[in-house]
Amino acid sequence: MKHVIVAAHPRPDSFTLAMAKAYAAEVEAAGDVALLRDLYRMRFDPLLHPGELPDHPGFAPRSDVVEERREIADADVFVLVYPLWFNAAPAMLKGYIDRVFGMGFGYSPHSEGGNHPLLAGRKLVSFSCSGAPQHWVEASGAWSAMLSHFDSHLAAVVGLDVIGHHNLGGIVPGLRADVVQGHLDEVRRHAHAIVSTYR
Repeated sequence: MKHVIVAAHPRPDSFTLAMAKAYAAEVEAAGDVALLRDLYRMRFDPLLHPGELPDHPGFAPRSDVVEERREIADADVFVLVYPLWFNAAPAMLKGYIDRVFGMGFGYSPHSEGGNHPLLAGRKLVSFSCSGAPQHWVEASGAWSAMLSHFDSHLAAVVGLDVIGHHNLGGIVPGLRADVVQGHLDEVRRHAHAIVSTYR
């Protein structure tokens, strides 16, 4: 299987990128293909431009979106990796979803009936991290809101099957190396389970 791992964090040495790399290493060790899309290092433009809105008379994706869609078109599993900022995904990741997973890739264009999911049969899994512990994220209502408004809604619009969302809470500066490694081992276990289950 091909796993497209979309990671959003401005620091290359962040825990977020470490999660993304741990997932990639595990699936590659199992013989699958991992394609890491490190949005900040790619200098991806998250701004949706007027001509990219489906109701624009000259609607068309820009060249960077066309190229990105070509890179990820044969993905079997889409993996979103990001920190929770204000209990939500970073703007960079939301912009990537808006531009790349829009009409013509995630769902059909007007000429083909519009709004028909185009990614049916593919999988979606998310790995997020937060400074707050998981029980607080859940108690605040942020967890259920994110699962409903981001994961489930995205999946429903484009036809993906959600196979998990794993949030690692309590990720703060100064964590001991063994604690960090334990968290990354957990990511690798999830990756291994996905390969074993869905290959």
